[in-house]
Amino acid sequence: MSDSAERIPTVMSALRSPRMLKTEVLAGLVVALALIPEAIAFSIIAGVDPRVGLFASFTMAVSIAFLGGRPAMISAATGAVALVIAPVAKQYGLDYFIATVILAGVLQVVLGVLGVAKLMRFIPRSVMVGFVNALAILIFTSQFPALIGVPWLVYPLVAVGLLIMVLLPRITSVVPAPLVAIVLLTVATVVFALNVPNVGGEGELPSSLPALLIPDVPLNLETLSIIAPYAFAMAIVGLLESLLTAKLVDDVTDTHSNKTRESWGQGAANVITGFFGGIGGCAMVGQTMINVKASGARTRISTFLAGVFLLILVVGLGDIVALIPMAALAAVMIMVAIGTMDWHSISPKTLRRMPKSETAVMVATVVVTVATHNLAYGVVVGVVTAMVLFARRVAHLTEVVDVAHPDEDTRVYAVKGELFFASSNDLVYQFDYTGDPRHVVIDLSGAHVWDASTVATLDAITTKYEAKGKRAEIVGLDAVSAQRHVRLTGQLSGGH
Repeated sequence: MSDSAERIPTVMSALRSPRMLKTEVLAGLVVALALIPEAIAFSIIAGVDPRVGLFASFTMAVSIAFLGGRPAMISAATGAVALVIAPVAKQYGLDYFIATVILAGVLQVVLGVLGVAKLMRFIPRSVMVGFVNALAILIFTSQFPALIGVPWLVYPLVAVGLLIMVLLPRITSVVPAPLVAIVLLTVATVVFALNVPNVGGEGELPSSLPALLIPDVPLNLETLSIIAPYAFAMAIVGLLESLLTAKLVDDVTDTHSNKTRESWGQGAANVITGFFGGIGGCAMVGQTMINVKASGARTRISTFLAGVFLLILVVGLGDIVALIPMAALAAVMIMVAIGTMDWHSISPKTLRRMPKSETAVMVATVVVTVATHNLAYGVVVGVVTAMVLFARRVAHLTEVVDVAHPDEDTRVYAVKGELFFASSNDLVYQFDYTGDPRHVVIDLSGAHVWDASTVATLDAITTKYEAKGKRAEIVGLDAVSAQRHVRLTGQLSGGH
C-alpha cells in the first residue's frame, strides 16, 4: 500500500475521535438535506414518482458506504442516469425501468471485474480540468429554476446564505457552514411566515420505508433487447462519472482510492437499488464536494449517514423538511459550484502559457458537457479531441533526411521519429523515386514502427522503387520493429 493510501482516515479512527465523528455526522446531515430536492427533480426527469428517486438515493448511499472504493464519496440518484434511462419508463413502464437498472448494475460489476477502471489512465489532465469546470457550470445553472421567476424575497435569502457560508468558516469550523445556513434560513422563513418556494413544493415525500420489489417482466430475449441498450448506456455513464469523481476526491484529499472496487461497488449498489424500486444512480460530484470540501468529511461514516439521515428526514420528519426554503439549498449549491471551479485554469496568465491544443481539449469538454448536460459525453469528446490533436502533433515529428551518397549508385536516407498510422501516411511522398540512383538505403535506426499501417507504407515505398527498376533496402530496425516488419511485410496488400 502506498503512503498516500495510508493517510486515508479509517472508520475506527473516526469513531475513536469525537471531533472527527462530529464532522462526519454533521457532513452526512448536510448532504442528506441537499439530496432531497435533487432526488425529487431527477425522478421527474426520469418520469417516475418522487419516492423512486428518494429511495434510490437512500439505498445507493448506504450500499456504496460498504461496497465502494472511495471513502467519503456520495452516490445517489443522478440526472445523467435519469436522462439515459428515462425513455424506458415512458415507453414500457416502471417494471421494465427497474429491470434496466438491475441489468445496468450487473454490467457495471462485470466491467469492474474486467478492470475498466484502468482505462482512467487514458484520460488527459486537460479533460479532467474541463470535467471539473463543466461540472461547476452545471451545478450553478441547475439552480436557475430556484432563482428565476420566484418571489423577490428569495434573492435576499440566497445572499444571506452565501454570506453565512463565506464568513462563518473564518470565525469557527465547529459546525459546517452549509448546515448553519440551511437551519437559519428555514427558521427565518417560518418565524416571519415568508412566502417562498420550499422543499415541500417539489413533490410529495414518502411516508413509508422502501420495500423489496421484483420487476414483473418476462425473462426472454425480447425483454433483453428492449432494456439492454439503455442498461449498457447507464452502466458506462455511471462508471465514467463515478471514476472521474473518485479521482477528483483523490486530488482534493491528496489520497489514493481503489478504482476497481469502486467500479464493481457501484454496480452492486445499483443492483440493490433496483430490487428496492429505485431509479439507480452513480457518484454525485456536487454532493461529494459538499461532503468532502465544504464539510470536511473523510470516511465512509458520512456516506452511510447521508443515506440514513435522508430516510429519517423524508419518512419520519417529512413535515419539517418540507419547510426548508429552496433558497437555502440553492445558496449551498452555488458555493459548491464556486469551490469546484478550477479558477487557475481559466486565468489569462495560465491560458497564455498553456499549449493551444490543451486549451482546445478543455474547451471541447466544457462545451459538450454543458450543451448536453451529460458529463460522460463531454469526457468522451474531450478524450477523442485530445487523441486527434496528439496524433496530428506527432505526425509532424517524423522527418526523412538525405544523409549519404557512398557511391554514384547508392543514396542513404535516414528516417527519424515514431511511425504509426498518422505519421507514416505521408512518408511515401518524401522520396525521389525518379531521381534516386539504382540502390536506395532507408535507415530506420532513428525510428520505431508501431503498426501495420507503417509496414504497408514501407511496402509501398519499396514497390514504387521496384516499378522504376531500382532496389530499396530497409535497415536499422530495432528488434520489436524488425519482428513486426518481418511478420507483416508483403501480407497487407490483399493481392490488389
